Amino acid sequence: MPNPPPAVATAPTAPSVGVRPRILVAEDEPGIADTVQYVLRSDGFVPVWCATGGAALAEFAAEPPALAILDIGLPDMNGFDLFRRLQALPGAADVPIVFLTARTDEIDRVVGLELGADDYIAKPFSPRELVARVRGILRRSQRAGPVPAMPVATPAPAPQAPALPFVVDDERLQIRYYGRVLELSRYEFGLLRLLVQRPGRVFSREELLDRVWGGDSESLDRTVDAHVKTVRAKLRAVAPEVEAIRTHRGTGYALHEDLPPSTPLVP
Repeated sequence: MPNPPPAVATAPTAPSVGVRPRILVAEDEPGIADTVQYVLRSDGFVPVWCATGGAALAEFAAEPPALAILDIGLPDMNGFDLFRRLQALPGAADVPIVFLTARTDEIDRVVGLELGADDYIAKPFSPRELVARVRGILRRSQRAGPVPAMPVATPAPAPQAPALPFVVDDERLQIRYYGRVLELSRYEFGLLRLLVQRPGRVFSREELLDRVWGGDSESLDRTVDAHVKTVRAKLRAVAPEVEAIRTHRGTGYALHEDLPPSTPLVP
């Protein structure tokens, strides 16, 4: 009886229409990871979060994602080392990589891009911008099959800025509160913008220093307290009866989730 012909290896087929691209997120800060996962999920992707480089390596080896977002400051290895180790895994050549980091030095950007990364995003960042870049990279590379044009069966969204009396204009660096433009300094804008993005979410002083002041070593906890005080004063000038920012003693600050939809304006 003749032997059967040898099996012929075939290239993997592209994901079928309707398959939601998996995005690997290697980020050790839960607050940032939550934000990235939420915005990716809302736009039709499937985020897979790993808090360490080792976990990211294992997840990647088990199933290469459509794209990977790597924080440079991971606790067990830096993002550059993780990138190099990922490149040794099967299928890595077809996976775009985006670096995410609080570092802003040009040398870090050059190193990341020279290693072969597809993009480099510095913290603090706009979650919508991050998703736009992810979409653009996948569209150019065409490595993940069709990129979802609209959110696919997303869960009910958490309370966001549209349900609040705030309107954030990132292009003009302005925030409207009950219809009035607030006169805010650079750091006041960054502080209030971050709180508005995640109503109810408690941010510690350390997180606020890192994400608004960029980890400036000369800034202290009292810097955050002083800026919260001035922002509160400007909010009360518009709506004296509304306490928009709550203090969580020993923890930090949060934006109140149940603000009234309208309030008498101060003339």
